[in-house]
Amino acid sequence: MPKIIDHDQRRRDIVDVTWDLIVRGGIEAATMREIAAAAGFANGALKLYFPSKEDIIAATYERALDMMRQYVDLDGLRGLAALREICVSSMPIDEERIVAGRVLLIFWQMSLANRRMHDKYLEHVREWRGLLHRFLAEGREDGDIVTATPDEQIVDEIVLLNAGANVMSLVAGEFSTVELQHRHLESLLDRLTRP
Repeated sequence: MPKIIDHDQRRRDIVDVTWDLIVRGGIEAATMREIAAAAGFANGALKLYFPSKEDIIAATYERALDMMRQYVDLDGLRGLAALREICVSSMPIDEERIVAGRVLLIFWQMSLANRRMHDKYLEHVREWRGLLHRFLAEGREDGDIVTATPDEQIVDEIVLLNAGANVMSLVAGEFSTVELQHRHLESLLDRLTRP
């Protein structure tokens, strides 16, 4: 009887291996030869699952974005509480999120020259900004957010705070401790509750 192959699992395994190679050695370590060897494939066999290295990298990038989404637990939250949750969830406050941030930073760099990855990241940013706008509107509706600062400016500040925290935690961690990140976030959120 022929062996049944779970092709979706094989794709996930290839992405896992690529993720590990990138975390350990950067994007340069994720060559087709290294990916195939680490996944237990002949070099050409990867094409059965991904047409090109770019497709493997794009799937790995998508995994990093999905991980960031999974950290957010908005169950029953709205307004200011949801805003706090989505901000904290996006911060590099534990090893897993720091690693995800490291992988995302590599992809951010790649997206400068890769239109497909650039468009994927812009889609993610638009989705994130849309949620921030929604939570700000809910907070204003609930009476918790009363600042006169325009929502667009607040969204810009939150995005820059979170993106900056991720970058700084990787390149200069002593200037972006978890305590400092929380202090900056609470300061920003506190300003929202004052006219």
